[in-house]
Amino acid sequence: MSNRPATQPIEVLLVEDNPGDVRLTREALRDGKVHNHLSVVPDGVEALAFLRRQGKYADAPRPDLILLDLNLPKKDGREVLQDIKADPALQRIPVVVLTSSEAERDIAQAYALHANCYITKPVDLDQFITVVRSIEDFWFTIVKLPAEPRP
Repeated sequence: MSNRPATQPIEVLLVEDNPGDVRLTREALRDGKVHNHLSVVPDGVEALAFLRRQGKYADAPRPDLILLDLNLPKKDGREVLQDIKADPALQRIPVVVLTSSEAERDIAQAYALHANCYITKPVDLDQFITVVRSIEDFWFTIVKLPAEPRP
């Protein structure tokens, strides 16, 4: 993974408004292979405040990976993705779109906005956990990510 010490957890930001999906994601990552810390925000406005360390998120950790739902209140995931990838301070953070939409236009738009990958949430609970663990395995053990840029 990045140039962090092995004892430091991988920082994951989950942007998700469905409490059931938050619970399942938390469970899948808690029982996974890699030591991680999951932060959760329920909408796009809070996601950007977290990422920019504004207000109550002044001490928020910089995520190594963002799991982003598209259908969010206040500011939808497409807008959040566009803002992240347009911001030089944030654009190198990988964004995995994890959403219920299978619409071709959503998939195409997410990649046009520079999502790192697009995954449709399975409806089956066991499959959902399997998908989250696959994300963890791929992004935390196989992929090499850049270190946080210096200010």
